[in-house]
Amino acid sequence: MVAATDDKASKLGFTNGMVIQERGWDEDTDDDLRIEIEDAIDAEMLDEDAIDVVDAVVLWWRDDDGDLVDALMDAIGPLAEGGFIWVLSPKTGRDGYVDPSVIAESAPTAGLTQTSVTSLGDWTGARLVTPKARSGKRA
Repeated sequence: MVAATDDKASKLGFTNGMVIQERGWDEDTDDDLRIEIEDAIDAEMLDEDAIDVVDAVVLWWRDDDGDLVDALMDAIGPLAEGGFIWVLSPKTGRDGYVDPSVIAESAPTAGLTQTSVTSLGDWTGARLVTPKARSGKRA
């Protein structure tokens, strides 16, 4: 029996053929969501040691994981032009909860813009993108 498993993965914008890198995996990550993402892209996600160019990064992030700006800078490295990062953090009241303001404040410092937030069961996702290049000449 096949359930409607792609709901969360499609909500995140993942489609067949995308190359996705996963960072911050730990025992507390949502394995069902991970499976949904891999089903949606029809491949396994790359680990954080991969050197491939990727369409998107899934960054599992908890309050005690360190400096989010540093993690975002590392996640930007392999990101293809037009790619995006989903910062997934535990929902309010769960171990490792990250205040949304931390993500909102870290994004611009890392050169990213937050475009949306979505609920994913026990996790919340914040979508971050690189700002579009400005047109026109620079002095």
